[in-house]
This record gives sequence, structure tokens and C-alpha cells, in this order.
Amino acid sequence: QVQLQESGPGLVKPSQTLSLTCTVSGGSITTSYYAWSWIRQPPGKGLEWMGVIVYDGTTYYSPSLKSRTSISRDTFKNQLSLQLSSVTPEDTAVYYCVRDLRWRTWSYDYWGQGTQVTVSS
Repeated sequence: QVQLQESGPGLVKPSQTLSLTCTVSGGSITTSYYAWSWIRQPPGKGLEWMGVIVYDGTTYYSPSLKSRTSISRDTFKNQLSLQLSSVTPEDTAVYYCVRDLRWRTWSYDYWGQGTQVTVSS
């Protein structure tokens, strides 16, 4: 049983960098051919895919967010990280880390519980 748990501050000020961590247990983030994505859901809107780090460490980002988004990992701690710079109130959302069966399949078999992040002064 794979479990994912997001953590990080729930409140971020505009122009700052949002930083979240996803701790994975029950499975290695380096195992072929899984991919690990960050997605978010703003209030009243649908899910938005932000980016992914594939099992081999390759990263890909949504075109609308790639200039501000950085996804990384710590293989020793089995953790994923998300950084979103220059945040605005429009970045307020519930943020999830998820496991994809394979890159570009968008078949998420495991989800974190999600963490609410509010961008406000």
C-alpha cells in the first residue's frame, strides 16, 4: 500500500515562493515506470496538472506554469518537492501529489490527502 502525504505552510504571501513536500511510503519514487505529479484544484475549478517528475528524475511542466514551477526529489528520504514562485491569489488551491502508473497516462492510482494553500496578504 502506497501512501503519500503533503506538507507545508498553508498560507503564503503574494510574490513569495510556495514550497510543499510530499512524503511517500510503501513504494520507491525511483521504481520504473511510475511518475509522480503535482496537481491542484482552485476553489470552484477543476483539477489542474502542474508538472511531473518521472522515475528517472526527468521533469515536465504545464506550459502555463513552467516558468514558475520546479519539481524535485530526495531519493534518500523518498520525498517529492514542489516550488511555485511569484505566487498570486490565483494560486490559492488544494495541492495534491499523486502517483501515475506511467508518464503521460494520467492514471493516478494513489493520491495524497491534499493540502490547502492560501495566497493572501
